[in-house]
Amino acid sequence: MENWSLFSLCVLLGLTSRWAVSFHSYSGAGKPPMFGDYEAQRHWQEVTYNLPVHEWYFNTTNNDLNYWGLDYPPLTAYHSLVCAYVAKLLNPEWVELHASRGYESHSHKLFMRATVLFTDILIYIPAVLLYCFYFCDGSSKQKVATALCILLYPGLILIDYGHFQYNSVSLGLALWGILGLGLGWDLFGSLAFTLALNYKQMELYHSLPFFCYLLGKCIKQGLIGRGFFQLAKISLTVLVTFALCWMPFLSDPKQPLQVLHRLFPFGRGLFEDKVANTWCSLNVLIKIKTLLSRETQLFLSFALTLLFILPSSLKLLSKPNLWQFKLALVNSSLAFFLFSFQVHEKSILLAFWFSLVAMAALSFTSVWLEPPAKFPDLFPVLVSILSFLHFLGFIIYFNLVQLMEPQRKKSQKKTN
Repeated sequence: MENWSLFSLCVLLGLTSRWAVSFHSYSGAGKPPMFGDYEAQRHWQEVTYNLPVHEWYFNTTNNDLNYWGLDYPPLTAYHSLVCAYVAKLLNPEWVELHASRGYESHSHKLFMRATVLFTDILIYIPAVLLYCFYFCDGSSKQKVATALCILLYPGLILIDYGHFQYNSVSLGLALWGILGLGLGWDLFGSLAFTLALNYKQMELYHSLPFFCYLLGKCIKQGLIGRGFFQLAKISLTVLVTFALCWMPFLSDPKQPLQVLHRLFPFGRGLFEDKVANTWCSLNVLIKIKTLLSRETQLFLSFALTLLFILPSSLKLLSKPNLWQFKLALVNSSLAFFLFSFQVHEKSILLAFWFSLVAMAALSFTSVWLEPPAKFPDLFPVLVSILSFLHFLGFIIYFNLVQLMEPQRKKSQKKTN
C-alpha cells in the first residue's frame, strides 16, 4: 500500500510540474508569420479536419506545405484529427480553414495544453510506472525515485509543454514496446513499437535493436519449428499494423510516396545549424555541404550510422537479453544523432531520455549526458565540437560495455 502511495505522489508531482510549465508562454507566441510549433500543431488539426485524406501531405490551394505542412507519419495526422473534432465542438474558430491561421487565445492555449496532458496520462505515465515497477533494480523506494526522475525529466516537459509538441506519445508507445518484450509479450511489444514508429519517424533510431532482439530470440528458439512460427506471428503483427495505419494512403501509389517524401526531407541538407553532431562539428573545419554532392553526403551518413550501430546490434542478435537490448537502444539513438542525415537539435533529448530509462540504475549516465542536452544553442561552435566528442565517447563506452559483459558476469560469479 505504501508503494502505491509513493507512486501516486510521483504522478501528482509529475502532473503538477507539467501544468506549471504550461502556464508560461510557448515558442513563437505572437510572432507572425509562422508562430512556432504551437501553431504547427493547431494547423495540422485545421488541415486534417477540413481537407480529405488524400490532400493532407500534398501542396494544394487549401494546403500550403510551406506553412507548417504535415511532415510526420499517419498516426500523428490521425491524432490531430481527433483533437480537431474536440476543438470543433468547443469552438469552431479554432480549426476554421484559412481563417484560423495564427489563432491565439487563452482558452485555446488551455485546450492545447490539455491535449498533451491527456496523452501523458493515457500513454506515457502508465508506461513509466510499470517499467520502473517491473524492470528497475533495488528497493521499492529506489524504484519510486527512478520513476520520479523519469517523470520530471526537464527536457521532455519543456519541449512538450513549453515549446509545444507531443513527444511523450511516441516515447510512451516505445516504452510500452520495451515493456512488452521485457515481459515476454513479443507480439504486444512489436505492436506498440510499430505504433510509435508510425507516430514519429525518429523512432527509427531504435528500430534495429527491436528487430535484432526479436530475431535473435526466434533464432535461439530454432528457425525450424517454434522460432519460425514466432517470427511469422511477429512479422504479421508488424505488417498488419503498418497496413492499418497507412490504409487511407494506399489507394493511389502517389500517396505513400508523397508521405515518405514529407517524412524524409533530404532536400533540407545534411544537418541543421547548431546541432552538436558529427557533420555540424566537422563543418567548422571542412565545408561538407559545398565539397560533397547530396548523394555522397547521404551515403556517407548512412554508412557511418550503420557502422556505429552494428556492433551492439549484432551482439544483441547473438545474445538477445534485456540488458543487451537496453545498451543497444541507447547506442543506436546516439549513433543516429551523431551521424544520420538531417538531425534535429532536439533529437539529443530523445537519446538522453532513452539513456535515462534504459540505464536507470547507472546514475552517472544522466550526469554525463545532461549538460550538452540542456544547452545545445549556447556558444554554437564550441558547444558543437565539445558535445560531439562528449557523445562519441559515450557511444564508444556502450560498445565496450557490451563487449566486456562476459568478463563482468564471471567476476560477479567469483565474488558470489
